[in-house]
This record gives sequence, structure tokens and C-alpha cells, in this order.
Amino acid sequence: MPSTLTYPGVYIEEIPSGVHAITGVATSITAFVGRALRGPTDADEDSPFTTITSFGDFERTFGGLWLSGALGFAVRDFFLNGGSQALIVRCYRPDGAAADRATMSINGLDLEAASPGAWGDQLRVRIDHDTRPLLPTEVANSLFNLSVKDVGTGTIEIFRNVSITAGHPRRVDTVLKNESQLLRATTVPNTRPNAHAAIGAGENPDPFSDDFPARYAVVAGGDEGSDGLPLRRDEISDPALEADKHGMYALLNADLFNLLCIPPHKLSSDPDATAPVDVETQLIDEAAAFCRAHRAFFIVDPPYGSTLSGGSAIATFQSGLTATNYSALYFPTLWQSNSLHDNQFEGFAPCGAVAGVMARTDSDRGVWKAPAGLEARLVGVPALTVPLNDADTGQLNPLGINCLRAMPAAGRVVWGARTMEGSDRLASEWKYIPVRRTALFLEESLFRGTQWVVFEPNDEPLWAQIRLNIGAFMQSLFRQGAFQGKTPREAYFVKCDSETTTQNDIDHGIVNILVGFAPLKPAEFVVIKIQQLAGQIET
Repeated sequence: MPSTLTYPGVYIEEIPSGVHAITGVATSITAFVGRALRGPTDADEDSPFTTITSFGDFERTFGGLWLSGALGFAVRDFFLNGGSQALIVRCYRPDGAAADRATMSINGLDLEAASPGAWGDQLRVRIDHDTRPLLPTEVANSLFNLSVKDVGTGTIEIFRNVSITAGHPRRVDTVLKNESQLLRATTVPNTRPNAHAAIGAGENPDPFSDDFPARYAVVAGGDEGSDGLPLRRDEISDPALEADKHGMYALLNADLFNLLCIPPHKLSSDPDATAPVDVETQLIDEAAAFCRAHRAFFIVDPPYGSTLSGGSAIATFQSGLTATNYSALYFPTLWQSNSLHDNQFEGFAPCGAVAGVMARTDSDRGVWKAPAGLEARLVGVPALTVPLNDADTGQLNPLGINCLRAMPAAGRVVWGARTMEGSDRLASEWKYIPVRRTALFLEESLFRGTQWVVFEPNDEPLWAQIRLNIGAFMQSLFRQGAFQGKTPREAYFVKCDSETTTQNDIDHGIVNILVGFAPLKPAEFVVIKIQQLAGQIET
């Protein structure tokens, strides 16, 4: 009631309804961990991972496709097949024989490329003194303009009226750190660097051109950058990385990710045969465990060159992995043209394309629909490295290996929906991918949607509100066809009362909520029975 009743009359008071609407979380935010040409690395404190919404974003930030890494091809296939949002973690393995970043020095102003890689060797810098008038508080001859161009991409950045004075709001090192995608200043001198001469008559009008004598290359008086060495497990999932949130543990800084892809460390056509190519078995198991701890799902790639011959090499590979319902293995690899190798056809990891199919299926049908079937077409995949038929699928599917097949009229499709725990021998209740992913969706949505419960009085009014809000959320999913059953009673239940939360629980500050659902399982085997009528036989 109103706090004070002072005069006779009518008082109006708004009463809270107790409704806290629960919103379903995203289901197909995909994290990619691997090696890229350029861009921020997992060791970057400001951006250990980067959120992108298109392959164009990946090209601008990480350099696009690269002959020495499979990451770019996987990200391309993800967006090509329907993906909409990705988190990129660029891991970098230093080459002890070379500097990580390209560097240069101009009259004591030490500069370096914004991120490791040989791409920094293409940077060109120009300085001029055509600045605004000094303010009364500014030191004479302290301002200058700095321009930088990436010759490889044509990107130009211009920073006007930067200063060498300590405490100045536009001190050059602070401005480059906050605004530049190309350059960083590591040492700022006490005197401003010299300006370039003006362009003379008949000279190249591009001040960054190699023909212009007064331009600076980033490597002038410094070091050339290195692309680093091919990755190993140590750069992605070593336990020592977890404390620093490096490698795949950089995703601990992310608010949410649903799918995880770790493409092979190199392309199948990479000529350096001594370097690691496929993802190590131990790394696969550790990535699956990481996904389990963070309500995500890991997509496992088959080794390059794996076949059905020789005692089924893919089955041998799968048997060496830990059976878990937080990951799924797809076979075989994709047979695609490599635009960086004169469009020659090569084998590529399927994780990006499969993640894109999952994202497309989630958007069109819901996370409870198996990302497989004739609708689950692999866009941009003209062929597969190993053609599979029904007999081959019958050999792999009972083992929990999902097949990629070429089907008449439909093209290349995903033809399997089992987790790594989906072997018939294991008889797991989490046999199917949509069942596990639906449970993850519910867990994450309810975890976020019930935060308001914390510190509320733990009694029947609270329990009733919990039942109301979770029940409304589950009912909305039931109407969308997310659960099995003809009625809500058959499809789900929400229980939160004195039976789930005893007095002892209340004394310990605990409220127990029990939510159950009847999952939709895919029609994996369709049996059609046909009988011939024996005519009009009278009996």
C-alpha cells in the first residue's frame, strides 16, 4: 500500500506482476581457433578474440584465405552455408629465429606492426608538420601528422595533430593504440620526428610509393615480421594457457559461444611435410571437455586422407577419441578448389561448412531439428574426397560417425546426426546431436533467465513466480514444436515447491527447480511396409 495516507480519497499504486520473461539464447555462435595471416592474437589483452558477422570482416581483420592456414577456408565455408556470427581466436607460435612484428625507427620514434606476421613488412609511413596552431598549453614543435599505408591491401590511416608530449590527450602512442588497425608506437622521443619533403614536380603523386624517395618502410632500420611456425596443441589447449586465457581459453572472455571449430593446423597441400597438419587426438579430447564445461558443442574434423580402406582408417581414428556427447565427428573431407593454388582441387576440413549448416537449420527450423537430411546441403562443395554409399553409411553410422554424402538431385548433404557418444553399443540417451544441443539451449536460457531469483525470499510466492516464468518459456517452445508429445503435460514439466526445496534447503539458501522435457529424436530409419492385395477373395 502507499507509504503514507494523508488525506481521504483514492490512492493509486502499481503492483509488479511477477513476470520475468525468459528469452532463448542464440544457438549457433561459432568459435574458430587457428592460425591466420594477420590480426589480433589470443595474447592481445584488448581483443583476445574478435567477433565477425561476415567473411568480409574476416578478410579485413585477419587477411582472408592463406596458404599456410586452414582457418580462413573454414570461416569462408561457415558463412557460405548460412552462418551469421563467429568468434575468431588467432593463435600464434613465434619463430625464435625472427622477430614477431615488423618494426622501424624514425628519429627515435619506434614503431611496430599492430599484430605479428610478415604482413607488416608492407607498411609505409609518412610524417608531415602541417598541423593546427598550438594551444597555449602545448609545447612548441610537439605536434605532427602521421600517415600509414598497408601496400598489400591499400588501406590508409591518417592521424593528425598527434603529440610527443607526455600527458597530452593525443600523444602518438595512445592514439595509435586506440585508433589504428595497422601500427603501434613503442617508444616516443623528446623531439618530434622529421617531416618528409614535399612532392616535387614530375614525381610520383603517391607519397607512399616505392618510387617516392622520402617515404619510410616499417622495416627500415628495424626488423621484418614473421608469420610464425605451424601450430601445435601447446599453442591451443595446454593447461598452462588456461590461467592466462590464451589459446582456446581466450573464449573464457566471451559472453556466449555455442559451437567450436578447430581446423587442421595446415592445409592438406602444404609442402612442409615435417610440420603438424591434423589436429592432435589429445587436443580433440581437451576441446570436447572445454565445451562440456561451457555448454558448447565441438565439431571434429577427420584426418586428411582418411579412408574406409585398410580396416577403416576413420573408424580407427574415432576409436582413439573419448566418447562424449559434446562433440560430433564428420567424414569425409571436402573436395574443393583452392583459389590460392590456381583453383586446383584439394581436401579441406568440413567443420566450417557443417557449423554453417547447423546455423542455417537453427534459423529455419530450430535447434531441435537435426542438422542433416536433404535440406542440409553443403553449399560450395562440388565433391567429397571419399564417395560413400548406403553400405558405407551402414558401417559408419552405428559407430557414431556422421557421413557427408552426395545424393541425387540434392547434391552434397550432411547424412548423420549422432554425437561421439552415438555408437549403438553405448546406448546413450544423448545419442543424437539435436537432443544434446536442445538441452544446452535450455540450460543456457534458463541459467540466464533465472538470475533474478538470487536473494529473493525463498518461499511459496517465489516458487510460484519461478513456475510461472519457466512454464511460460517452455510452453512457447512446445508451441514451436520443440518437444515430443501432444499436450504440454506430455511434453514438459516444471516443478518448484516444498517437495523439491525442503526446509533444510531453505536454511542453506537453496531453491531447487526441476525442469523436464521430452526431446524430439530424428527419424533416422524410415520403414515403409508394402503389401500386395490378393484380389477379392471371399471368406
